Amino acid sequence: MTLNRVVPMQPVSNLTTSISFYEKLGFTVEERNDGWGWARLRCGNCELMLDTSINLHAGNPRIAVLYLYPDDVQAFHRAARGNGLVVPELESTFYGMTEFRLDDPDGNRLWVGQARGGG
Repeated sequence: MTLNRVVPMQPVSNLTTSISFYEKLGFTVEERNDGWGWARLRCGNCELMLDTSINLHAGNPRIAVLYLYPDDVQAFHRAARGNGLVVPELESTFYGMTEFRLDDPDGNRLWVGQARGGG
């Protein structure tokens, strides 16, 4: 048995607000069902689902992190800022990445990075 893909599902409290946030990161909506409070988004080859029904304990801290790997982290960073998101400066990490970190409107943690040297 093998798996063909993994699509993370983020718990969100407001579908419209969350979609707007992820669109500013370059995602587009592929499917949306407001009756379910659910949407599937895509950015390049990456998919992400947003779901209001799994946010039953909104006050609990998040324990998962999505790590996004754009092909050009500097361009991605500029685009996020250009789209109105408040994002920190790019940092060079001890583990060889150039990255920045931010939270979505529900506190889901996102790290965005690229190996130094572009790989």
